[in-house]
Formats: sequence, structure tokens, C-alpha cells
Amino acid sequence: MENIMNSPAYKAAREKAQELLEKLTLTEKIGQLSQFGNSIYSSEEKKYEDHFREGKVGSFLTLRGAERTNKIQSNLLSIQRTPIPAIFADDVIHGYRTTFPTPIAQSCSWDPELTTRCDAAAAKEAYAGGLKWTFGPMVDIARDPRWGRIMEGFGEDTYLCSQFAAAAVKGFQGEGDAPGKDHLLACMKHYAAYGACVGGRDYNTADVSLETLHEVYLPPFKAGIDAGAATVMSAFNDVNGVPATANHYLLSDVLRSQFGFKGFVVSDAGAVGELIAHGFAADPKDAVLKAFGAGVDMLMAGDMFNDNIPSLLEEGKIAMEDIDRSVLSILTLKYLLGLFDEPYVDPDGENVFFCAEHLALAREAGAQCAVLLENNGILPLKNVKNIALTGPLTHPCGQAHLLGGWCGIADPSRTVTIEDGLRAAIPDANIDVIPGATFVHMSKEEIDAIAVRAAGSDVIIAVVGEENGMAGEAGSKADLNLCGSQEELVLALCATGKPVICLVSAGRPLVLSKFKDKVAALLNIWQPGTEAGNSVADLLTGRVDPSGHLTTSFPYTVGQVPIYYNHPSTGRPATGRWRFESKYMDCPIAPLYPFGYGMSYTSFEYSDISLSSDVMPADGELKVSLTVTNTGNYDGAAVVQLYVRDLVASRVRPVKELKGFKKLFLAKGASSRVELSLPAASLAFVNSDLEWVVEPGQFMLWVSEDSTDERYGFDFEVI
Repeated sequence: MENIMNSPAYKAAREKAQELLEKLTLTEKIGQLSQFGNSIYSSEEKKYEDHFREGKVGSFLTLRGAERTNKIQSNLLSIQRTPIPAIFADDVIHGYRTTFPTPIAQSCSWDPELTTRCDAAAAKEAYAGGLKWTFGPMVDIARDPRWGRIMEGFGEDTYLCSQFAAAAVKGFQGEGDAPGKDHLLACMKHYAAYGACVGGRDYNTADVSLETLHEVYLPPFKAGIDAGAATVMSAFNDVNGVPATANHYLLSDVLRSQFGFKGFVVSDAGAVGELIAHGFAADPKDAVLKAFGAGVDMLMAGDMFNDNIPSLLEEGKIAMEDIDRSVLSILTLKYLLGLFDEPYVDPDGENVFFCAEHLALAREAGAQCAVLLENNGILPLKNVKNIALTGPLTHPCGQAHLLGGWCGIADPSRTVTIEDGLRAAIPDANIDVIPGATFVHMSKEEIDAIAVRAAGSDVIIAVVGEENGMAGEAGSKADLNLCGSQEELVLALCATGKPVICLVSAGRPLVLSKFKDKVAALLNIWQPGTEAGNSVADLLTGRVDPSGHLTTSFPYTVGQVPIYYNHPSTGRPATGRWRFESKYMDCPIAPLYPFGYGMSYTSFEYSDISLSSDVMPADGELKVSLTVTNTGNYDGAAVVQLYVRDLVASRVRPVKELKGFKKLFLAKGASSRVELSLPAASLAFVNSDLEWVVEPGQFMLWVSEDSTDERYGFDFEVI
């Protein structure tokens, strides 16, 4: 994949930008650093036409639609002294009109190429709608499911998230030397450590050691930048006492100097003004000085830069060369996008919305991302005549909620319901859709009435979970159990004696311990998107074998949180052998479902596992080879996972870390030879001097089906 920030096209765009920069007035320069448009927090529409003549507008957010954006762009260009097209931007997180599974769900496919394809389709639709820039992907490591924005990222593991970060950038921006038609500028967010917000409370503080910051939270950003990410968004939170939006160490020393980032940084919405609430800035002028001085190039959103940078320049607190640097970065990307040659989009291009190709991809993705957690053999469904379908996510109210949060301008009416998917997949079955289940409290009488009616069926399918607004920004929750009376409903359905297939649709891991051993099958479908019903029906009927594996641990109880597989070793590791260990007294040690876990309708066997050597130089590489055989009765996909533990080091290391994986499809009875590479560089960690080092010593390696699987372990040494 070509990194567009190193391409000849980028160099040419920068030369053109430099020529234009020299012609601009100070007001026009600062205008390029200023973004306007609709706030996500308000429906009030403002286009700021009064700013156009002076050139005070460089970008718009959440203004969409080909006709609308073309009109605004035309008005802007016709009035400006120096015509410079605006970039139209929006949060295209997991689809524009056609909605794909949420990012946390996509990561459970363990197939980064699937995310590339989904984001490419989303970019194509968004481009047709007038957008040229997306505020995505979100690559925050999230280890606390109480945080609502866990649904926007790729899970708890740094290595896996880094792979998906690069894949998402590739999908949004394309593989050429410039984004070009049908693609968008990507924006890595939220820089940095937003996923470490204390207690999972959105907008809160992140207090992490610098070693942990560099090892855990920054690598996905580096991976995305290496893949060519054009822009980065600063985070709301403070990091070790310094707000990320005014953090010179993060924005300048690390992002630009260490990572070599060449694009521009945009603040998150209102984050510059919030430096005052942080107690880090005295007033708006001070906030602008500290944010811009730290490395924020563009303000989201409003006039704080327009109003304050001129006087800060006059006072000598901001240098013209720094203003020029920021403006040059923005103009370069506008040229790279081709905005000066073609500032408009073709209104007829919107016929790509909900096209057959995108719907087929959404259906495929929804099935690939679901994770089968329990199955007593009832799935896949065979020769079932009478099905009871109930739960708050059944038709009709489930259409919007199955899309998930941050679903752009999706059309809930286009969502394939679970009912419609099942009727299409099993046309001969009698499907009794039982109303009455809600997300809020239900009386015992209401629950009993649903259970009595459901008892007349052969199989009960209960679709439970979260409303789409329960996750996402400001979606933090203290309670991870099913809301309302949903647990009581599931238990009542199980008490009928009929097999219950429980489908869980949510934007985060939920606590499922009260009924996971009582249901006949438990399928975590996340929030699958537009083709939800068809994706689920494909899985339930066996048309598609479940192949999703968790990328975030599911807690047994909320009191275990945060619980993640790659935690540091302790002097009193939890083994369950005696009282005086690092554990809770009143719940199991392990999570309910671990990272990497996922069931299938078929089974896989690993054999003939070998290492290319049991000794590796500090600049070398090991090859791990094995044969994977589908030993079951269904075609399916295996996810081979490679974990490593550094047994003795100068800093305490995690008990194990994912260092490689491969997903492969095998027909029943088929075998394939798999090779995984383990570069010594992947074993590096950050020492007390914040240097990445590969230390010699003994290591343990596992080839596994999930993070708890230690059947196939090997020793090796780094010399």
C-alpha cells in the first residue's frame, strides 16, 4: 500500500500549496484553520455565509448531501477574494447510508481486509454525498466496557488494533498515491489515551505511565500514520494532567518528530474551549495559544482561532512561520484531494446508496463479525417448523437499534429485521412474533404472558441487548447487565423447557452470566447494520458458519472491570490455589468469555507445529508452521492466534501478548499448512528511557484458538 504522504502526488500538491500560501492574507490563512457547520450536539444549522467574503472558513462538518454541499461550495467560491474550496467532513464510522457492523464488531472478524472493504464502500457513498473527509477510524485501545465509545474501536489489544487501524486507513483513503474519487481523508482519533479514561467515564482523565502510553495506546496511531493517515484528531481527555488538545509532547514531540506525521491535527468538537473547564487555560485567548502552540492546526469548530490568533501574533506569542506551517498542511491535502480541480460532486452519484454490491458486503460482514458464545447443538437450525420470536429488538422497533451508534445518516427503514431475515431463510416455518418485550421494566404478568405464548413453539429466539443510543459518545454505563427486565424475560423463556436461542445485540461486552448456561445457544451479533436480519439468518440456518472471535474480554460481573487478557504479571498471580492472590473473593478469576474466544459449527485440529529455530537473534525472525485441519461436518474458518510471553525482563511484562494471527477458510475435511512470522522487533518494549528495546532472554510461545488456550506451547530464546 502506497503511503500517500510520501507519494509524488503529495510532493506536487505541497508545491502548489506553497505557491498559494504566499498569496493569502493573514485573515485568509487563519480561515483555513477554522471549521464550521452543524454541531453533533445541536440541530441548529449554520453555514456562516457572513464569513465567506473574508475567507474565514476552511472546512465544514456535518453538512451533507451532494446538492447541499455543492450549493454551499459554489457560494463560498464565488464570494471569496482568493477562491479556496472547503473540505466537507463528517463522522463516517461504519457506513454512510448503507450501514456495516460497528468497528468493535468488525474487529471480531479477525479479518482486516473486511474492514478495508467496508470502509471503502462507506467512503464511496460518503463521497457521493459531498464529503471528502471522515473523522475515523477510532483506534483507541479500550479495556473498560463501561466506556460507551468502545463500540467505535477495535478492542483491547494493541497488536490487533494496529492491524485494523492500517486497514481502515487503506479503506477510506484508497491504495493510490492520492485519495481520489470515491475516497476520503482519514482522521485517526482520539489522540491519545482516550480509551484509558478513568472508570470508563467519557471525557474523563487518563492517568497512565509514559511506558504504558507508548507501548499500549500509541502504536495504533503509528500504524495508521505509517499507512498514510492524512489527519489526526486530538482527544478531549487530559493525559497525566495535560489536556491532549494542548499537549506539546504528544502533538509535536511524538506525533510529528517521532512518528513523522506530515498531515494536520484537528481538535475534537469544542475541545479547545474546554481547556478552560480543565483549569488549564484562563480564557479563550489563552486556550487558543496553548492548543495552537502545542500542535493543533484546525479548530473544530467556531471562531476562536479567527478571533484570537491575530492578536497573539501581534503580541509575539505565536509566530507567522507556525501559522504558515499549519495552513500549508491543510492546503496540501486540499490539492491532494483534487478539490481545486473539482470542488463539486455529481448529484447522480448518490445512486450508489444501498446498491446491491454494498448490501451484499453488509450481509457478509454482519455474519463474519458475530461471535457464537454457546451452542448445545441446536444450531444450525434444521427442520424447525414452529419458531417463537420475541425480545425488544424484534420487528419493528429493532430496526434502528440493530444499526448501532454513530450510524451516520442511515435509513432505519432499510434495515432487514430479524423477522424478515428468518422468513426469507426459512419460508416454510411458522414464525410467531410475540410483542410486548421492551428495554424498560416489564411486569411479571407481561413476562409470563410472553413465555406462555412462546412455549407453544418448537424453538424460541430471544433478541435482546441495547438500544443504539446506549453506546457511543456519552454512552458510559455503570451497569453492564441487560437493561430493564430483559434478563428476567430470558430466564422465563428458558423455564418453559423449550430450547432458547439468545441473540445479543449491543455496542459493548455485556454481563451474560445469569443465563449463559440456561440457553441452548448464545450468539453475540453486536450491532450488525443494514443487512442485520439476513446476516443473522445466514448464521442460524448454517448458510454461514460462525467464525467471529472476541477482541475484548466479556466480564463475569461488572466488578471485574477492567479485565483484559494481556495484563502485567504480578508477584501474587491469581491461580485459585490460596487466599493471598491478586483476585476477588466473590467471583471467578477469569472473565466470562476471554479475548480470542469464539465457537464454530465445525471443529479444527492443529498438528505438526514447528518453529524454524528455538533461538533467534535480536534482529531476526522466527517462523511458526502448523497444519490446520477442519475435522467437523461443516465448512468454516479457523482463526489461528500466536501469543508470546517474555519470561524475565527489565520491566514487568504482560502474562501473554498477541503477536500474530491468521484466518483461513477450510472445507470440511480439508487441511492447510499455515506459517506465521514472529519478528524479534515485535518483542520490543519501552524501557525507562522510553526507548524501544529487544532484550535477550527466554520466551514462551503458544499457538492457540483463544487467549486461554495453552495446549501448544514452545520455548525459544532471543540472543
